[in-house]
Amino acid sequence: MRRTPNLTFLTALASITLIGPFAVHLFLPVMPEIKKAFAISEALVGLTFSVSLMVMAFATLVYGSLSDRYGRRPVLLAGLALFTVGGTVAAFAGSVSGLVIGRMIQALGAGCGITLARVIARDAYGSDSLVKVIAYLSMAATLGPMISPLIGGVLIDTFGWRSVLLFAVLAGAIIALSAYVVLYETHPANEIEPGRSGVLRDYAVLLAHPRFTAFVLQTGFATGTFFAMAAASSFLMKDYLARSATEFGLYFVLFPLGLLVGNVISSRLSQRFPIENMVLAGSIINLVTIISQSALIFGGYLTPLIIFIPGFLITFGQGLALPNAQAGALRVMPKLAGTAAGIGVFFQSFLGAVFSQVYGLLADGTPIPMVIAVSVGSVLTFFAGLTPFVLKRRERAAAAQR
Repeated sequence: MRRTPNLTFLTALASITLIGPFAVHLFLPVMPEIKKAFAISEALVGLTFSVSLMVMAFATLVYGSLSDRYGRRPVLLAGLALFTVGGTVAAFAGSVSGLVIGRMIQALGAGCGITLARVIARDAYGSDSLVKVIAYLSMAATLGPMISPLIGGVLIDTFGWRSVLLFAVLAGAIIALSAYVVLYETHPANEIEPGRSGVLRDYAVLLAHPRFTAFVLQTGFATGTFFAMAAASSFLMKDYLARSATEFGLYFVLFPLGLLVGNVISSRLSQRFPIENMVLAGSIINLVTIISQSALIFGGYLTPLIIFIPGFLITFGQGLALPNAQAGALRVMPKLAGTAAGIGVFFQSFLGAVFSQVYGLLADGTPIPMVIAVSVGSVLTFFAGLTPFVLKRRERAAAAQR
């Protein structure tokens, strides 16, 4: 018998979605400071950022599959513990290598957050309400990106860059405690099969489904576009436009604010428009925005608003598409919901890491590398978002001919 989740349950569930975004976005204003502190290149600083995304990406695959086999709660608590330990190592690291190791452990733990929040939501609330619940969780998750760069900027300017990493440890410990006290096991006992094999087979079955693959690629490419712009914005604001870390944090609020607004609208429209239409709409907004921003930059214009207003719009489009694409992916094969959630978050983290590192490798102190990275990402986002829409129309046409 399914237990009825209450508001406390939903709040605790929302808090674990903060783990990944919080760790990622809190680190953005630290990057220029690490470059100075350890006298390293921008590309190497970018590695400290992208390596955590890459580790987080592969960790999500493990968490999703393990939760299908051993239950959601024990896997979740183990991940939250790793996050706290890794954050502590990073905060007290005396070298770049120590910092990277700490960030990798932290990222290994952070992979549990979004992955297990989605599948726990599916267990607890059912598939009918999934788009709306995921939209609400995404709204809550935007709190991390919305406040963390500003908090990070203020902490850096006041106490130094290590205080930011210590703050992440404290936040992780509080979230872990709330999850331990409030969240119960949601995976039905009769569906937990510890001895079941065929993890790679499960991945192959899901990825062979064109609709599933299109949905997870759309969220992945959209996230990659965002991370390329977010990573670039930190250096462009600090080095190119000579703005402070606090000012960067204030402008950066526009990124998560766009996601928040998009999620609010998505939750209101979830019962009125097909999933495929919402995903395509978000993809179109992403593409049009990047084309407009690129034209302005190539025209010789670059101000904070030319970075962050497009940032608001691409995350707005992502907010429209993301809950629908996630729900669509989880509905493909309900018995593999944990594995499906893991794959979805994997593509978000993996492609986020790829695009942010591509920007780091291309970075030359000008905005052109950002334009290249986000343009590629937006085109790929559009085609991935178009695919489910086309498949749906073909299915309807085939049904009408029968």
